[in-house]
Amino acid sequence: MTTSAIDPSQRTAARIAGLAYLFSFAAVVFAQFRIQDRLIFDRDAAETARNILAHERLFRIGIACDLFYAIATVVLLAALYVILEPINRGLALLAALWRLGYALMWVLMTLNLFDALRILRGAGYLQAFDAGRLQAFATLYLRARFDQYYVGLLFAGLASTVCGYLWFKSNYIPKPLAAWGVLSSAFCAACTVAFIISPNFSNVVNLWWFDTPMGIFDLATSFWLLFKGLTPTRRPTHLTL
Repeated sequence: MTTSAIDPSQRTAARIAGLAYLFSFAAVVFAQFRIQDRLIFDRDAAETARNILAHERLFRIGIACDLFYAIATVVLLAALYVILEPINRGLALLAALWRLGYALMWVLMTLNLFDALRILRGAGYLQAFDAGRLQAFATLYLRARFDQYYVGLLFAGLASTVCGYLWFKSNYIPKPLAAWGVLSSAFCAACTVAFIISPNFSNVVNLWWFDTPMGIFDLATSFWLLFKGLTPTRRPTHLTL
């Protein structure tokens, strides 16, 4: 063990990471619960189409919020890499790449919203299809987001598990909080794999519980980084893969 001061760039990255997560969390919650849940009905394609077309500007605001979330996720992964790279460069890079996979999946989910909107607006080359078929096609894109989210969530869970381990080794945040991060993130990744293999797994563990514990860890860590910052402590010897 050696004593080493925390680099100023790490302290700055910690503030950025805290802000990036909190702002992105607010944006995605607003998009999901205040916009998309009001406009999209899983069992009624016709009503969904009417809602989206009647509130197209609101729907587009939701798309912008989703894109902001993806951008903030990239900012977050860069900040976390700066913070955790001195602990283990290889693992910090692996976590960043996995979180990038999650961000890219979120971009794909957002593109599906654009595709659904284009179909519902009935571009000229779609006139060969009647309204019912167009609504069915749009619903296909909207529902594809569900599967894409859980594919992305696997990457997010793996990234967070690795970051939780590095937080634990670093002593930059309280060890109990870091341990919760490892357990909750590994739980999320394991549940997601089980759900992908067998969708009936959601009858055993509710879908909401897959990522809620991990979300609590992320929120708690964000507040810690914003108000407490990184705790100067004795660092472990630099680890290598």
